Amino acid sequence: MTTTLTPRRPRPPAQPATLRAKRLPAYAAPAIAVAALLLAAGIVYGAGIGGPVLVVVVGALLYLAGLFVAANAVEGRRSARNRTWSALIHSAFVLAVLPLASVVWTLVSKGSERLDANFFGTSMNNIGSRDANGGAYHAIVGTLQQVGIATLITVPLGVLCAIYIVEYGRGRFAFTIRFFVDVMTGIPSIVTGLFVLAFWVLVVSPWFNDGRPGFSGFAAALALSVLMLPTVVRSTEEMLRLVPAPLREGAYALGVPKWKTILRVVLPTALPGIVTGIMLAIARAAGETAPVLLVAGGGAAINFNPFENNQSSLALFVYQQAGEASKYSPARAWTAALTLVALVLVLTVAAKLLARRNRLGR
Repeated sequence: MTTTLTPRRPRPPAQPATLRAKRLPAYAAPAIAVAALLLAAGIVYGAGIGGPVLVVVVGALLYLAGLFVAANAVEGRRSARNRTWSALIHSAFVLAVLPLASVVWTLVSKGSERLDANFFGTSMNNIGSRDANGGAYHAIVGTLQQVGIATLITVPLGVLCAIYIVEYGRGRFAFTIRFFVDVMTGIPSIVTGLFVLAFWVLVVSPWFNDGRPGFSGFAAALALSVLMLPTVVRSTEEMLRLVPAPLREGAYALGVPKWKTILRVVLPTALPGIVTGIMLAIARAAGETAPVLLVAGGGAAINFNPFENNQSSLALFVYQQAGEASKYSPARAWTAALTLVALVLVLTVAAKLLARRNRLGR
């Protein structure tokens, strides 16, 4: 038996497989940005139609157009669109950070002039317009007391209200609560000050003050709590809604009561977000001026009693010093503003660390 062997055909040479596509060199984007700024400067200053801000705006537009054209020619249309949208996102981030950086730099540069022991250890009592001394000790005490009392009033009410809306609230009553919370979010601060002035200062406080209306830091705390309440309720409500339903169902399946499930499972899970909302409310309350001016009256002396006599705050101190006809007042105002921002920052960091520690501890 004869077997015929068919000769194999020679295989064509294998082509080197590559997954790499053509890409712009690393220096292309910076080069396009520099060229766009130079071209924008030539256009703006040559035509005499604007200044540096317009140069940056026109340069950004030219940069986006140049980046799209270059990427489209080298990498293709799909990659060009991706690069253009990425550049737009980065530009939006820079635009968002620039005002914040500008505010921080202005506060630090101008507020560091009066960072001394006299500023933090004395008040403005018996300080004239020609006196370089005087500080914000009384305003710091007032801010801590007013915001502290407002937080003690608002946080339990706001968290319990949010728990009711999410876990128990059904029907028209829960819808009504949510509606009025949304309405309260947009109330101007001066309206809350007028409300507390008409209700507490003029009606309630005379009962405890021999028939005479009296300003106090506690009245300011009540006004601040009205401003803080909708922020705490809404932020806590949203955080509670983000807790996965299987966590609740697993606790119910083990026979855990609903109140204990909320206390031991739901709240610890949503704690970081709840703390963030509370700190946002505290930051807003600490920076309010109109309610404190209306119901606490301000003052130059130190007052440790929040239930009697006038009391100042850092925000009100900044407002008053900014309007004083003294060459030393602007420095006090900038330092007080820096102190207020630093105080809110310290409280926020401390609350975040505490919430993170409690969550990890579980």
